[in-house]
Amino acid sequence: MQLPIKLASTFLLFPANMLLLAALGLLLRHRWRRAIWLSWCALALLWLFSTRAGALLLLAPLEAQSPAIADVGNLPSTAQAIVVLGASRQSQAPEYNHQYVPNYLALARLRYAAKLHRDTRLPVLITGGKTNDATESEAEVMARSLRDDFGVTARWLENEAMDTAQNASLSAILLRQAGIQRIMLVTDAMHMPRALASFQKTGLEITAAPTVFFSHERLVPYDYVPSGEGLRRSNYALHEWIGLLWYKLR
Repeated sequence: MQLPIKLASTFLLFPANMLLLAALGLLLRHRWRRAIWLSWCALALLWLFSTRAGALLLLAPLEAQSPAIADVGNLPSTAQAIVVLGASRQSQAPEYNHQYVPNYLALARLRYAAKLHRDTRLPVLITGGKTNDATESEAEVMARSLRDDFGVTARWLENEAMDTAQNASLSAILLRQAGIQRIMLVTDAMHMPRALASFQKTGLEITAAPTVFFSHERLVPYDYVPSGEGLRRSNYALHEWIGLLWYKLR
């Protein structure tokens, strides 16, 4: 993704978007006294979407689009492979000899892919390229964890994709070379609508296999208090909504 697009994305996401709105209210208040309400609304929205409960307003509609698979054995699916989408990783993990390791979202996807593999015995493809100055691709890092931590060896690695659209197009090339047309697609539930939008364009037959459902968690009083986790969830969900809008406009 080019630098201008990254910068634009940053300003559209929390907390920069609300801080900019608050600053706008302060700048305009001398010419239009009621503009100060822009600042108060921005602070109120930032409070709301910094809570786990408030984050549900953004993430629950995304997760509802792809229900969880309750029982793989009862699926009418005739899938031929499992495709796992790459996620970010942690560099220089000291407890793992300073190697790259998957972040928690990548681990959640791998754990579910390993379960699906044990239930179906289908081969696994992992897709994800290199970012910044990384020496290993996301696919390579995740494949090592899938093997070492879950005892499953990935059959294919797609090492070039830099975004979800490329995950789809480049994975489809590998799969078709292997004669595969029907897949189970693994990613977290918030990301699944955008992932499906990309993979369906390839002509592959997709069975959505989402994991990590935040909207099914039981709420407790602490969930109404601002927290870093609440803001992270809201930011992630907003990023997905913006991504879906961008796909439609493009």
